[in-house]
Amino acid sequence: MQITLNFLKKIIEKLHLWLGLASGLVVFVLGITGSIYTFEEELKSHFYKDKLKVEEEGIPLPLGTCYETIKGLNSVFDEMNEKFIKISTAKDYSILFTAYKEHETGSHFWLSDHIDYYLDFYVDPYSGKIIKAEDRTFEFFHVVIALHYCLFLDLSIGKPIVGWATLIFVILLITGIVLWWPKNKKALKVNTWFRWKSTTKWKRKNYDLHNIVGFYSMFFALIIALTGMMIALSWFSKSVSWLANGGETIEKEWVNYTSNNGDHIAAHPLDIIHKYLIDYHSDAKWYLITLPQDSSGSVYTRVVYEYNERRKDVNINFDLYTGELLGIEEWKDKNNEDKVWAYNLDIHTGAIGGLVGKTIAFFLSLFSASLPVTGFYIWWGRRKKKKAKPPRKIATRPKPAHVRPRIPSSSN
Repeated sequence: MQITLNFLKKIIEKLHLWLGLASGLVVFVLGITGSIYTFEEELKSHFYKDKLKVEEEGIPLPLGTCYETIKGLNSVFDEMNEKFIKISTAKDYSILFTAYKEHETGSHFWLSDHIDYYLDFYVDPYSGKIIKAEDRTFEFFHVVIALHYCLFLDLSIGKPIVGWATLIFVILLITGIVLWWPKNKKALKVNTWFRWKSTTKWKRKNYDLHNIVGFYSMFFALIIALTGMMIALSWFSKSVSWLANGGETIEKEWVNYTSNNGDHIAAHPLDIIHKYLIDYHSDAKWYLITLPQDSSGSVYTRVVYEYNERRKDVNINFDLYTGELLGIEEWKDKNNEDKVWAYNLDIHTGAIGGLVGKTIAFFLSLFSASLPVTGFYIWWGRRKKKKAKPPRKIATRPKPAHVRPRIPSSSN
């Protein structure tokens, strides 16, 4: 029985080693980018003050006026592309107008290969002037989220790599706890706390960092990894959705809201939409407005109450030409599958626990990033030790000099 257990443990150890070497670099990138993305909004508000913050000067201009000004200065807002408007309810924030266009023709390797442009225009709502115009394709936080989502590779390449690397990470966490499991109480104390002295060597410290940090972060890291698999692996997300719907596959019926191109009014529709949002959702943090790419589409608006907390979002559709309210979707209107998706993202980013949850997710992402590094160093140290080990020699005992060799007697 003991021989079987030892043999099984050796197999698990080999599996842990080679899967770790295969996925280590991807897990490291995901851990670092995940920790940054957790506090994206807080970091932006600090480092992007020059384009985000404005001085209050009287009454803000109507949203429609700002949009028409940008549209007149930049031809990209007349093209068939994706257009977004991000409006903060804070009075000292600029309005962000975004134009995005991509092409599908040709072979793509990098995510940026099929982007024609991804332009941001930060506008002062009091003067209507452009504070800053920039290409977001290689903007720092866009690169961070793109690395986290698909390694900045084309989605057909990068997303599966991220998904399968995350699945391997889940297997590593499970096999890691099997290898960590102590044999007795003495080993339990060693495996659960750092007992470093001034004479403790770095190799031992590195081993403890991998072993002990891996143990304490295993449960929460497993949750973050599984929620990441929901986003990256379609077969896994479909399975979870199937369970959430009580063992049924429910095709969501999307309401195709359309605008009547023949109806026009004197007021700008964006002004009507903005007024509605302020009247009914004044305590929200952001309004994210998506303009349709064709003349018959509707204006889709997402009301954000807490950044990265999809559970509190309200989705509203308006007529493109009149600003008329077409439909509202709140939390109570969502089915189980939609609620699972909303909770999934909140759990993945730690937003479900507010600032405390995001802080925990931040450190867990860093811990996850450290595990491939410390694990590689353990493997590399053992590898070098094996190479440096001299061949074993069999010691021979020399005969004393005073002992004369025995000469066998001969018989006639």
